[in-house]
Amino acid sequence: MSNEYTHYFAHEYDSIEMLADKISEALSCPITIEDAHHQIIAYSRHEGEIDPVRIATIMRRKVPEHVINSLWKSGAIPTLFETEEPVVIPAIGQVLLGERVAISVRKQDKVIGFIWAQSGAHFSEEQKQILKEAAKAVKNQLLQHEKRKRAAEESHQEFFWKLLTGHFTTKSEVDQSNKTYGINLSGSLLVVVFDFGKSINHVLERQIDYLVETLQQISPLAKTVDGEQLVMLIRSQKDDELDAVSRYMEDFCKKSAERLSVHPSGGAGTPVENPLFVQNSYQEALQVLRMKQLFPTVRLPDRFDKLGIFQSIEQLRTIRQGKRNPVIEALQGYDQSHNANMTETLYTFLAQDGNMNEAARIMHVHPNTLAYRLKRISEMTGFNSKDMNEKTILYIDLLIRQMDHSLYSS
Repeated sequence: MSNEYTHYFAHEYDSIEMLADKISEALSCPITIEDAHHQIIAYSRHEGEIDPVRIATIMRRKVPEHVINSLWKSGAIPTLFETEEPVVIPAIGQVLLGERVAISVRKQDKVIGFIWAQSGAHFSEEQKQILKEAAKAVKNQLLQHEKRKRAAEESHQEFFWKLLTGHFTTKSEVDQSNKTYGINLSGSLLVVVFDFGKSINHVLERQIDYLVETLQQISPLAKTVDGEQLVMLIRSQKDDELDAVSRYMEDFCKKSAERLSVHPSGGAGTPVENPLFVQNSYQEALQVLRMKQLFPTVRLPDRFDKLGIFQSIEQLRTIRQGKRNPVIEALQGYDQSHNANMTETLYTFLAQDGNMNEAARIMHVHPNTLAYRLKRISEMTGFNSKDMNEKTILYIDLLIRQMDHSLYSS
């Protein structure tokens, strides 16, 4: 049946903008052509009443993030990824999105873009068939766009790895090399790493790219995949923007779980003013991830600057090697002979900064039970919970004990 409509887009077009106008003319409604990450590639001239989402999308050259989220929640975008047929999308009043009909543009099973028609009225079967032919006509244009974008990203990656590994020795070397790539390295730079716990294959990498491009709180200057990790370079102009980095990482992990059914762990280094020290921020981000692996029962922050004592626990482990802690020795002996968990009790209490209710909640016991155990610990060992010096060294040694357990059991 669709062969009846091939004449609409039978010849070559000088530009994808001209093709967008031709599709708009054939369907009698405004058209937007996007890449797979909802970046605007082309749009037709305005005709008729235009809703606020179309205006915002064209001005930003990208679909607003809150609109993308609504389209995911409504099931529209998941459906577009699953089918090659046109999808009718009812209006979503919360985000001022009028009715649309959309279709995915594909190369075999891979989605490389979308065509969105602002229908405004019933979309006929004839229009749907024309939209299917339009998707075929747009494919080659989007493939060329994707090829150019991928080539640019790959060239950026080589330069990015040189920054990450400390290849440059002077800032002038960095600036000279960056002339080829044009990455804006002004302001404060920091590295963010997400560890997915499994090898990132081509399918997962495409899904991750989509997520990175559609989460618009932060736009990475460069990104690369290394085994199980996604590594990104971010520019932060102000200290308070570090909170935005934290929110971005939290949102990234949340949406990875919701949309991709994967559960990455994130780590961010501290900002550096000189691109020569990007390698330091990278190592700090890796340190955050390492601490999360070694201390899985502790809720650690995503940022190195918030890591506290965990910044230096490996060095403290070396310093404390061979040192005895009589309190821990006494508790371990008691636990072994009485099948108890006094060592864990003290560790949890200190890890929660002496918050009795929170420690009791984590251990699934009543606060009175915890209070009794702490009293017994004091009686057995002489431990004084009000002595900060004693608590500090005891907490360090208990962390080292937990660290040794993780290292020797892995």
